[in-house]
Amino acid sequence: MLFICYPKCSTCQKAKKWLEEHHIEFTERHIAEDNPSYEELKEWHEKSGLPLKKFFNTSGMLYKEMQLKDKLPTMSEEEQLRLLATNGMLVKRPIVVDEDKVIVGFKEEAYAGIAF
Repeated sequence: MLFICYPKCSTCQKAKKWLEEHHIEFTERHIAEDNPSYEELKEWHEKSGLPLKKFFNTSGMLYKEMQLKDKLPTMSEEEQLRLLATNGMLVKRPIVVDEDKVIVGFKEEAYAGIAF
């Protein structure tokens, strides 16, 4: 299982702690140092079943500086994925990727409801 996070993010820290407490093995990946590629994001988006907007870090400074709240509705899915692939700080985190599932963000009930 892949755990994509930003180590300074408190939500990521909570998610990591939850995984460790439940003895779930994972490989950690620093989202800012190793940004997800376009291909990865496209695959994760399809696997997650979530709207693409859920992959954006809407509370991040970069999202706000780029005024993406106003721009995203006019962008194609392809353009949005390519934009996400340019900077890990645009991507909502943490992301948990397993063979057949993708979870974006951390809600304990979402983690608990899935057999890893």
